[in-house]
Amino acid sequence: MPVKDELARRRYENLVDRLESMMRAALKPQYEGYYGQLILSGDDLAEMGELKDVRRAAREAARRLGWKPTTHLVGGRLFVLDEREVPEEIELRAAASAAAAMDRAWRDGR
Repeated sequence: MPVKDELARRRYENLVDRLESMMRAALKPQYEGYYGQLILSGDDLAEMGELKDVRRAAREAARRLGWKPTTHLVGGRLFVLDEREVPEEIELRAAASAAAAMDRAWRDGR
């Protein structure tokens, strides 16, 4: 394998590892790996390389975590989302958490 190809492969693997770590850190333990998301800013993207390579690496990193990944570029930001169906128990837990947060925001805003 030519040296250039080997360097590109290593760079790509490092990017996948980095994105997987970022995704793992963003997960909320109470959702048991569901509701995964990662949002990369334009600055993040510029630092990481070509958009097509970052998207591909992000999808691979997400699959390593068991996600069904989808990526969306919106306003210069890359959103990486887990589109798996969420078990009802976890969905109810997330809904209760969101309702409690909205209740706190409403009470604090009065």
